[in-house]
Amino acid sequence: MLSHCPLPFPPESVVLLGHGGGGQLSSELLHNVFLPAFSNPLLQALGDAAVLPMGQRRLAMSTDSYVVKPLFFPGGDIGRLAVCGTVNDLAMMGARPEYLSVAFILEEGVPLARLQRVVDSLAGAAQEAGVLLVTGDTKVVERGHGDGVYLNTSGIGWIPGGVGPTPQRALPGDAVLVSGCLGDHGMAIMSVRDGLEFDTQIVSDCAPLADLVSRLLAVEPDVHVLRDPTRGGLTSTLQEIARASHVGIEIEEKAVPVRPAVASACEMLGLDPFCVANEGKLVCIAAAERADALLAALRSHPLGQEAAFIGTVVAHHPGTVVARTPFGTRRVLDPLLGDPLPRIC
Repeated sequence: MLSHCPLPFPPESVVLLGHGGGGQLSSELLHNVFLPAFSNPLLQALGDAAVLPMGQRRLAMSTDSYVVKPLFFPGGDIGRLAVCGTVNDLAMMGARPEYLSVAFILEEGVPLARLQRVVDSLAGAAQEAGVLLVTGDTKVVERGHGDGVYLNTSGIGWIPGGVGPTPQRALPGDAVLVSGCLGDHGMAIMSVRDGLEFDTQIVSDCAPLADLVSRLLAVEPDVHVLRDPTRGGLTSTLQEIARASHVGIEIEEKAVPVRPAVASACEMLGLDPFCVANEGKLVCIAAAERADALLAALRSHPLGQEAAFIGTVVAHHPGTVVARTPFGTRRVLDPLLGDPLPRIC
């Protein structure tokens, strides 16, 4: 039985690219179409992966699809992206990723050399992440009915005892940390799309984060929230956490690390780097008294050397994220309605 009836759509309503961007349109699609149809307690937790009880143990399971354009970009490609995206979703639940599946949807006419390059990259990323690819599938669509290569990956991993980060656990007074510079992935895609060039090459941050998370949890098993700010970037991620935990979040704008080249590219394109996707960064929310130890743990890892403390969870303005600007003013960080950078993951 459905928990509630979905809102009706006007007859002319259609799916838009923005529905896949991680912003307000994505949220509306999720809450108006998918959740009413599939409502159950495991799904409604809305973590980066589902947490499934298995006797005395807990299993994390995640699935994701990848339609990035172009297939190859500075710092990665669709094969590496698919592995990193899925293992990172498992890691955000505190799980150690172990097994993957992959499904290839191929367009007729794709050069086999290009497909081999994707497969080799995927295999290399899986080895780097320490996971085994144990099952898969291949489908081919007619020429002109796809875009070369689409991938779907699913992953599973075990969650250690005493570990349980979820979007609902942020508490007033908690510290908010990020593991490094934001916006690299989205801007790397834009740097090679449609002939757009920037003065400095921007490289995607695409990387598996399980080892970084393990180092965090070794210092503090009771991390309250872990999320990777992919589609919709930091803004959408913090908004989701604030709403799920019924708290407010306040950040210092100047404390958020962004590379000068990314900031310049975003300014040129009229984008907010806080809304640009990442594929190798995480947001960590934990008790304030553990912030220094967690920050040191992040910075001790190659993927966390630019980690920073960016803000605090507060009790007031629940569901809202506020940034204090370098000019002493405050601005509300609202998720974008659609997606200014479609097809980046």
